[in-house]
Amino acid sequence: MTELPALPTEYRVRNPNFAAEVERVFSQAPFVQALGFQLTGFEAGRCNTALTLQENHLQQDGYVHAGVQATLADHSAGTAAATLLAEGQIILTAEFKINLLRAAKGERLCCQARVLKPGARLIIAEADVFCLNGSSAELVAKAMVTLAVVDKR
Repeated sequence: MTELPALPTEYRVRNPNFAAEVERVFSQAPFVQALGFQLTGFEAGRCNTALTLQENHLQQDGYVHAGVQATLADHSAGTAAATLLAEGQIILTAEFKINLLRAAKGERLCCQARVLKPGARLIIAEADVFCLNGSSAELVAKAMVTLAVVDKR
């Protein structure tokens, strides 16, 4: 049987001060701040985030709104991509697809995002969203995100 190549585990860092860009992406995004997203960890090509669920994150039947899950996945994937940018570049979502795997109801969402393909103009990332309820965690959504690398103007 042919052995498949491993996904990237190390990434080329083009800005040694990428931590400042990650902090900026989180602290200066009004919509993300309004939703209450928290940055829980990051390294080159990866980002972990969380959200303590409140009533305003729910839809009419008490489940976490799909838009909240999609925004958490998108912003986390974008932040993972931002760790690989050169100074003077920003990231913008070009496209994303999310699969909502099961209804999310719990205390907290956690997202793990990582870059699959770091490119000069397009970066492809994935994000897994988990819903935590007590000591259990269920994968509730998976997103694939295409991000455009743009020079800051």
